[in-house]
Amino acid sequence: MKEQVHTAARRARIAAATLAVTPRAGKDAALQAMADALVDGTDAIVAANDLDVEAARAAGTGENVIDRLRLDPSRVAAFADGLRHIAALPDPVGEVVRGATLANGLRMQQIRVPMGVIGMIYEGRPNVTADAAGICLKAGSAVLLRGSSSAARSNATIIEIMRGALGEAGLPPDAIQMIPADDRSSATHLMQARGLVDLVIPRGGAGLIRAVVEESTVPVIETGVGNCHVYVDADADLDMALEIVLNSKTHRTSVCNAAESLLVHKAVADTFLPTVVAALQHAGVTIHGDESFCAVQADIVPATEDDYAAEYLSLDISARVVDSIDDAIDHIRTYSSGHTEAIVTSSLAASTRFTSGVDSAAVMVNASTRFTDGGEFGFGAEIGISTQKLHARGPMGLTEMTTTTYVVTGAGHVR
Repeated sequence: MKEQVHTAARRARIAAATLAVTPRAGKDAALQAMADALVDGTDAIVAANDLDVEAARAAGTGENVIDRLRLDPSRVAAFADGLRHIAALPDPVGEVVRGATLANGLRMQQIRVPMGVIGMIYEGRPNVTADAAGICLKAGSAVLLRGSSSAARSNATIIEIMRGALGEAGLPPDAIQMIPADDRSSATHLMQARGLVDLVIPRGGAGLIRAVVEESTVPVIETGVGNCHVYVDADADLDMALEIVLNSKTHRTSVCNAAESLLVHKAVADTFLPTVVAALQHAGVTIHGDESFCAVQADIVPATEDDYAAEYLSLDISARVVDSIDDAIDHIRTYSSGHTEAIVTSSLAASTRFTSGVDSAAVMVNASTRFTDGGEFGFGAEIGISTQKLHARGPMGLTEMTTTTYVVTGAGHVR
């Protein structure tokens, strides 16, 4: 398996050298061709996905995970449209980040260049296969895609279609390759292919991300587990707060930007708690609450420390009444995964205190946590949401998939 992974990486490096000098028009034409091919291949993709979903159900996989796995024609059309959106975005390669003429007359420019070969290790969600391939291609890099065995048929079909479109567009098909998922060692060999792979990005649950961070010898961008919070401030519009809480929690539960924790200021608790409890329970949400929440309804589950730290990815939410905005910030800094936090308030002072006090990749003011997304931010499809602080943080689009080179031009300068 090691030699199989390393052989793929060597082919990827050859392909990456071609992509690095491919002009925008060539990359955009390939992205459009990939999008068209995916739409034309919808029946084959959905048929392969049906087999993956059937196998997942037979294995007792939960419906929230199956929701991430499932594809239908509308979802295929959506990630094809994502590729077209990427094609329409400016090409980051060649962008001058900064430049200056130095005191000695040398002209210095910092220029964006492709990363090279990027490895993706991810779970479920076969749409990531198309998103990652498109972003890496536009950013001038080759990609090695190691999805989960649960989506193996879906991923194989999607990759086969995209590789065919790449070849027809005149670019090397080896810019997009699948790493087998039937052997766990393939992931290990990918993340330890130092010198062949330039960057590894894990995308999935806490266990996967932790394993890649701890075992990889290739640099890693850590994408995020999402224990996201909504804090309802003393100065909140409570009608607005109710809508934001419901959307953040119930719009789609199986994604990392869904809210998992609710904090309510004690000044509005008497008014807001009965309303939000009734609305959440009507939507099928199980509330894991503190004493104040448990006093509202007898069937609320008493919250534990584990609940406050949980990424449920289901119709569950932890809930607590806090004494102050500082109490809310302390709670978030204690339990948050650093993904997304939201405050509902009409107070500028409160919003400023909150946005400067929490330490997360994205902070929403009077908006749902569900907006932390590359597409919603206008980046096109995203490759993941980084919760670390080096190189990239938050939704990662094209720019985050590049690095920089310093180009220094002189006139016979010597030192």
